[in-house]
Amino acid sequence: MGRQWGPAMRVAEQTGCVVSASRVGQPEAGSWSCSGVILSRSPGLVLCHGGILTPFLRAGSGALTAAGAAFLPGDSCVEELRLHVQWGPTAASSTCRPERGRPWLCTPQCAGLEPGPLARPGGPPLQLLHPAELLLLLSCPAFQAHFAHLFGSESAEQWRFASTAPDAEMSEEEEEDQLRALGWFALLRVRPRPEEEANERGPRVAVAPLGTLPKGAPLLACGSPFGAFCPDIFLNTFSRGVLSNATGPLLLTDARCLPGSEGGGVFAARPPGVLVALVAAPLCWKSREWVGLTLLCAAAPLLRAARAALGRLHPCAASLAALLPPEVGAPWVLPLRDPGPPWAAAAVLVECGTVWGSGVVVAPRLVVTCRHVAPREASRVLVRPTTSKSAKIWGHVVFATRETSPYDIAVVSLEEDLEGVPIPVPTEHFHKGEAVSVVGFGVFGQACGPSVTSGILSAVVQVDETPVMLQTTCAVHGGSSGGPLFSTYSGDLLGLGQGKSKMSLECPVVLEKKEILTTTK
Repeated sequence: MGRQWGPAMRVAEQTGCVVSASRVGQPEAGSWSCSGVILSRSPGLVLCHGGILTPFLRAGSGALTAAGAAFLPGDSCVEELRLHVQWGPTAASSTCRPERGRPWLCTPQCAGLEPGPLARPGGPPLQLLHPAELLLLLSCPAFQAHFAHLFGSESAEQWRFASTAPDAEMSEEEEEDQLRALGWFALLRVRPRPEEEANERGPRVAVAPLGTLPKGAPLLACGSPFGAFCPDIFLNTFSRGVLSNATGPLLLTDARCLPGSEGGGVFAARPPGVLVALVAAPLCWKSREWVGLTLLCAAAPLLRAARAALGRLHPCAASLAALLPPEVGAPWVLPLRDPGPPWAAAAVLVECGTVWGSGVVVAPRLVVTCRHVAPREASRVLVRPTTSKSAKIWGHVVFATRETSPYDIAVVSLEEDLEGVPIPVPTEHFHKGEAVSVVGFGVFGQACGPSVTSGILSAVVQVDETPVMLQTTCAVHGGSSGGPLFSTYSGDLLGLGQGKSKMSLECPVVLEKKEILTTTK
């Protein structure tokens, strides 16, 4: 992990922070907090999630959904708003010694200690609170448009993006506020203390251009779960995953994030520490079930929107805009474009009447899927590959296991060859603990192509020394049935998605291609 992620982890940790918002003179009203990304330390610029500012908007959260609203100036919030930013020590900091009597975010209630400065377990103490001012609230119009397309229909009512479980108590007004602020972020200017300004230097951050990372690309999320609650424990917590799916600047990752991580940065492994996106919603629920995915907003279009808004709001916009991170290749000349894992293209969408699911190509005219997706009595089956060379091909079921069989498998023979689709190699060897990936049309179904989720092979269940069931930690969703399970590194085909519980279940592919061909004659 150190070789691949060490440089990215250092950048992520030194650019992560916690932002808290409160109302002056009203401590009983409480405070709101989230994660953020330090864009510049001297002078300080921070980008965080805008949801913590909805209670302070003069016009209420409705201002975020007003027609044509792409940004709001800093004076859109009440004068009583007070913002503070806290981050960890940088590599360039010369002094990080705690001082008595200085304010800290962590309270005796969460630490169980007497008031006073605290050090992070096993590391240097946190930096003090830095006051900040709101420059502007902004959204990414393209993110909002794609979100409305995916989740704006009646069928999307089963989706929920609140930071609490569906059964938790939350008023309709609070849930509506969270939904309105989902794609909004806040640009803050931090006012460092004079004695600290000379020492506050951090790593230079670059931004990944939109669309340059393929599905399955490894990602590192850095956020502070629970926001300002106990940052000495939770500040800049890491979570690894992959880019599961993308439509424009709306991205999905299977990196697990918790409430309070909103606004946290998501970074690429190659080039090290390149900022890909910010967390928009750490918890996604579908049909009252947690789907194990995190909703992201791509950083590149968001920062472009920030530059445009600064030019219209602030006379010193040129100097502020110059502090925003550049995109890779401007001026950094680093290779970023990656074709992604070739095995992902072997997954296909299988439609049988009103039922649809996933499948995997095992020969130019053969697709293996689940029996409950393409039953034996099905007259015609429509297969849609992910490659652009073949739009859709009809086929019919030539083999399906019986309903009493423990194997839920069907084989579809196609009327035409699938062109440009890689044929995966089934494996006969399963290694518990190896890195694996599931490709399937769950989550968004036909809208955005297949999703990729990552994990490990948790268990291999055998009967008479023959593998009959696999368990994996990959997140699997409705619509992924029949989708392939691959070895992440070798690309070998391990199994087909069968069902999901706390861990997803897979049926191992133990037949060689020639045996499948013989069966279907």
